[in-house]
Amino acid sequence: MNNVLELKGKRFVQASKNNNGGGVAMNGKREVTTEHLLRLKSQLSQIKEFWDKESKPFEGVLVSVYYNKIVAKSNRIGGLLKGKDSNEAIVGAKFNENKSKHIITYFIDAKDLIVSMNLLSDTAEILSNKFSGNINKTIMDNKSIVNKTVFKDFSISMSTFKQVIADASYIDSFEIELPTIEFKQSIVTLYDVKKDAKILFEALGINILNTRILDNQTVYLDEKQVELLFEKAPYLVSMATVDLTRLSPDDFIDEYKNNMITIPTPSIEPTIGVIDTLFDESVYFSEWVEYHDMVSKDIPRNSNDYRHGTAVSSIIVDGARLNPWLEDGCGRFKVRHFGVAVGAEFSSFSIIKQIKNIVLSNLDIKVWNISLGSNQEINDNFISAEAAALDQIQFENNVIFVVAGTNKPSQDIVKIGSPADSINSMVVNAVTKSGLSTKYARKGLVLSFFAKPDVSYYGGSEDQYIRVCEPLGAANVAGTSYAAPWIARKLSYLIDILGLNREVAKAMIIDSARSWNEKPSPEEVALYGHGVVPIHINDIIQTKDDEIKFVVSDVSEKWNTYNYHFPVPLKDNKYPYIARATMCYFPLCDRSHGVDYTNTELNLHFGRIKDNGEINDIKGDKQNKDEVLDEEKSYLLEGEARKQFRKWDNVKYISESATKKMIPKDSYKNKNWGMEIKTNNRLDPKDGIGIRFGVVVTLKEMKGINRIDEFIRNCTLNGWLVNVIDVANRIDIHKKVNEEIEFE
Repeated sequence: MNNVLELKGKRFVQASKNNNGGGVAMNGKREVTTEHLLRLKSQLSQIKEFWDKESKPFEGVLVSVYYNKIVAKSNRIGGLLKGKDSNEAIVGAKFNENKSKHIITYFIDAKDLIVSMNLLSDTAEILSNKFSGNINKTIMDNKSIVNKTVFKDFSISMSTFKQVIADASYIDSFEIELPTIEFKQSIVTLYDVKKDAKILFEALGINILNTRILDNQTVYLDEKQVELLFEKAPYLVSMATVDLTRLSPDDFIDEYKNNMITIPTPSIEPTIGVIDTLFDESVYFSEWVEYHDMVSKDIPRNSNDYRHGTAVSSIIVDGARLNPWLEDGCGRFKVRHFGVAVGAEFSSFSIIKQIKNIVLSNLDIKVWNISLGSNQEINDNFISAEAAALDQIQFENNVIFVVAGTNKPSQDIVKIGSPADSINSMVVNAVTKSGLSTKYARKGLVLSFFAKPDVSYYGGSEDQYIRVCEPLGAANVAGTSYAAPWIARKLSYLIDILGLNREVAKAMIIDSARSWNEKPSPEEVALYGHGVVPIHINDIIQTKDDEIKFVVSDVSEKWNTYNYHFPVPLKDNKYPYIARATMCYFPLCDRSHGVDYTNTELNLHFGRIKDNGEINDIKGDKQNKDEVLDEEKSYLLEGEARKQFRKWDNVKYISESATKKMIPKDSYKNKNWGMEIKTNNRLDPKDGIGIRFGVVVTLKEMKGINRIDEFIRNCTLNGWLVNVIDVANRIDIHKKVNEEIEFE
C-alpha cells in the first residue's frame, strides 16, 4: 500500500477575471413578440394595482418572476425592475413543480414598477414599428439590422432596447406569490422587506417575544399567530415549516446487562462534540465524557430521555470495542456532550439557538456529531432553518458537523428530514452489514440537486445490529443515528491526530467512498450519497500500490486560483494513468434565496497543460473559460451545468472512467499537470474571498506499476514539500504536541 501524500510549500497563484467581450445575450430558443411585451406590461400593471390597494406595513413591493428555464446569473433581469441591480433585489428563489424553471422573487420600489412598465411599452412600440412585431437571437445579433440608427427617433437607446428584449426572452410571466400552509406552530421565514421583524409584526397586530426571533427574517409563531399572518399579509411569507417536535425513530433491540466492562483513563485523545438527548453519567465510560445538561430543570425527565444520547456517545468513545467487526483503527475519543433535548419531543427552534452558543463557547472542538432529526420531509424549494444555522456556523468557524441522515417514521415518509439538508455538513445515511440500503434509510437529494446524504456507513440492521451502551447496559440498535458517530470518529482522526484541515478531511472521506467504476445513478446518490466509507482508517489514508494519491489545500482570493506544477511521471513520453479528483469547500449560504442557496461556486479543473496554456480537463468541463462568451454558444446551459458538473455544489468529484481499453495520454511541451479553481459568486464578489478548498487527487497506473517514488522525487525537484501521511509518525507528533512539560 502507498501512503497518501500531502503537497505543501508551492502556493496557488491568484488571477482576476478578464472581463472583456460579452454583452447582452438573448435566449436563443425564444422569439420575443410585441404581444409578449404588452402581456408582461399588463401583468406589472395588475401587480401595481394590487399593491396600491394593499394596506401594507412596509415600503416597496414584492414581484415574482416566472422564468422559462433554470437561469444562470448572467441571464437574469438586467434592464427591467431595478436594472443591473436587480440581482441585489432578489429575496427568494425556487423551482417550478417539475424543477425545470426558476421562480425568483424581487423586492423593489413602487417606482421601479412604473419604470419597467414604460420600458416594456417603449420596447413594444419599437419592436412593432421597426421589426414587424417580433425578434429572435439571429436578428438581435445582426449589426446591420439592429444598430443605433434604428433608434434615433425613439425615447430609449439601442442598449436599453436590447436589454429589455433579452430580459423578456427569459421571462414567462410576472406574478405575486401566495404560499399555502397548515395552521400549526411554525418556523416562518419572511421575505426581506427591509424592516425590523418585531416592528413589522406589531404593525400587523401580532405581538411576538424577542426569544421567538431567530434572525430578522425567521420567527417562531403559534397557530393563532400563523392564522393572523395569513389573513393579513400572506404575501410576506417566503417559507414555513412546522416546528420539529419529534426525534426520527431508531430501532432498539434491547439486551440489558449490568457491570458491562472497564475502560482506561483518558489522556491526550481528541474531543468530539455531541449535541443530543441527555447523557447518563453512571455508565462505565463516563470519565471520558464531559457532560453539560442544557435542558431546563423544569422539564420532567424519565429513563428513556437518556438512552439515545448515551448510546451515541458510547460509539464515539468505545465503538470499536463494542463492535469488533467495525474496528476502524482510530482508537478512543473523548466526548463533550451537550444534552439539548428530552426523549423524542423537543422544539427545533430552541435547539438552533442553543447550538450557535454551544459551538461558539467550545471552539477547541473541530468535529461535532448531531444525531437528532425531523420526522418531516425537507422542502424542495428551501433549506430548513436548522440546516441553514449549521451551514452558517461552519462558514464562520473552522468546524464540521456530522449529521445523521434521519430515519423513516413510516413508509409514506421518503425524503430526509432536517437538519440532514445542511449543505456544509457531512450527512451520513445507513447501510446494512452487506452494504445495502436499510429499510429505515430516507432519500435526498436536497433542493432537487445537492448530493445529500454525502456518504453512507453501517447503522445496524437485522443481519447485524450496532452494539451500544445505554443507561441500563448493552443494547443492540439500528438507525442513521448510529452510522454518523463512526464518520465523526474518522474525521476527528484525520483533523485532530493527523493534522489535516477539515476541507481535506471531508474530501478524503468522500473520495474513499467512490470507486473507479461508472458514476452512480441519481437514485443511488439519493440513497447512498457518494458511497459507503471503508471501515478501517488505513483504507482512507493509504491507497493501492498502482495509485498515487495526494492532497493539496489553499485559499481562493480571486476568480482563478491555479497551480501548474504537478509533475506526473511519464513513461515513453506519455502518461499511463487515469485520474480523478475530489474537492470540498464551505461556502457562505443564503436561505432567503431558496433554491439558489450557496452564494459561491468553486469549480475544479485538473489535467495536462496544452500548448496554448489551457488545461485539458479530465472531465471535459467547458465552464469558466477566460473569454466571456454567450451561454448558448459554448457554455453549458445552467440546468445542464448543475446536473453534469455539480455547479453550485460544494463537493466536486471529477473522474475519468476505468474502461477496459485504457490508452496512455500524450504529453505536451509542458510536462506538468495543472489545477485551476474558478470562483464565481451569485451576488457579492467578496463572498468568495478567503474560502479554503481541499482537493484529493488520485492517479491510477494503467498497467499496475508503482510510480510513487518517482512522483515524490519529481515533486521535490519542483519545489514542493512532500509530507507522507504516515500514521505512526503523525501519532508521535500528536503525542509530543500534547505532552505536559513539567518545569523544575
